[in-house]
Amino acid sequence: MSIIRCRFLNLSLFIFLLTCNKNTFAQVKNLRKKVAIFTPLFLDSAFNNEGKYKFATNTFPKFLNPGIEFYEGVKLAIDSLQKEEAMLEFYVFDTKSKKKSIPSLLSSPLFDSIDLIITHCNSAEAKLFAEVGFNKNTPVINANLPSDAGAISNPFWIVLNPTLRTQCEGIYKLVQKHFSLDPIIVFRKKGTLEDRIKTYIDDFGKNTSSVKLNLTYVDFTDSIAMEDVKKYLDTNINTTCIVGSLDEGFGKKILTQLVSLYNQGYKSTIIGMPTWDALQLHKPDFKGPEVIYSNPFYNTKNDKLSKDLTATFGKTLKARPSDMVFRGYETTLRFAKLLLHFKEDFASNISNKSLKIFTDFDIQPVLNRQSLDLDYFENKNLSFLKWQDGVMKTIF
Repeated sequence: MSIIRCRFLNLSLFIFLLTCNKNTFAQVKNLRKKVAIFTPLFLDSAFNNEGKYKFATNTFPKFLNPGIEFYEGVKLAIDSLQKEEAMLEFYVFDTKSKKKSIPSLLSSPLFDSIDLIITHCNSAEAKLFAEVGFNKNTPVINANLPSDAGAISNPFWIVLNPTLRTQCEGIYKLVQKHFSLDPIIVFRKKGTLEDRIKTYIDDFGKNTSSVKLNLTYVDFTDSIAMEDVKKYLDTNINTTCIVGSLDEGFGKKILTQLVSLYNQGYKSTIIGMPTWDALQLHKPDFKGPEVIYSNPFYNTKNDKLSKDLTATFGKTLKARPSDMVFRGYETTLRFAKLLLHFKEDFASNISNKSLKIFTDFDIQPVLNRQSLDLDYFENKNLSFLKWQDGVMKTIF
């Protein structure tokens, strides 16, 4: 039974999908590489003690989606590897299990023989995974969270979603290259994360070897009056407006004001944060100005593999795969194949670019700014998407 069907018919059968047959990928046990995958499935929240689904049969709470969608991609990757008779053994764990905590799982004897860990995690969990990777010399692929998890001298922690510092540096370089002659305004609200964004932008500006940008910072409270925004714009020249906050609500308020002013003749190019992927810029509400934001995992889905995956997913699960499905598939397939190819030398080849699935990962060592020692690895690849009039026009 498919996961989608389980959602609406009998979700208790979903548990069955989490059990991986030990003989799936190899005949000789001691030659198989072991991969542990952690994702938030919330099975205890979805089922009662009798294994019955707690919610109405025709409902599926949104909080269940990210982890299950990630697992759907993982399962498709495992199916692909199974067809290739890959010498792998997979273990899938629910990070939201009430029966076994993450620390108890990671301290079990199984993790003395795990060769690779892939996680879809939150901030608190990330620190646990980074620590176990360091202690057991096991590479840990952080597939979703843009966090270094406080890692120091930990070459086993690999961050695929670029950190906030990398995002800010990417924005600075984008503006340097394309908009350095414009007046540049950074709209902010007060907050700890907003202060970090300003620090990252300013730090990069101090050390850049290229054109240093002349930035004007403007702080707002929750109330954003159009007149207060208008005075930083012009009808004769284009203004580049950076929204320096991860707060989606604040970003949408600023964006709405800038769109309205643009349609009154005040020219601007608007650059937002990666959280703007959720703003649905194809809507007519945002018609007018160029709106740019970063997406490190952007996939046009026009290549043959993406089309095949979409077709298989649709045929099997009666739905279109989400971006998180593609993330789960790509992460599992790419790093499992690298593990098979490099075996005991896998950790030294985590940056290898020979195997591309959808994303041109640029995994680089991140050095400690004081000691210059390697702290962790991070994907530095960023794609900037430009939207205008409801259409995604350019990828920088």
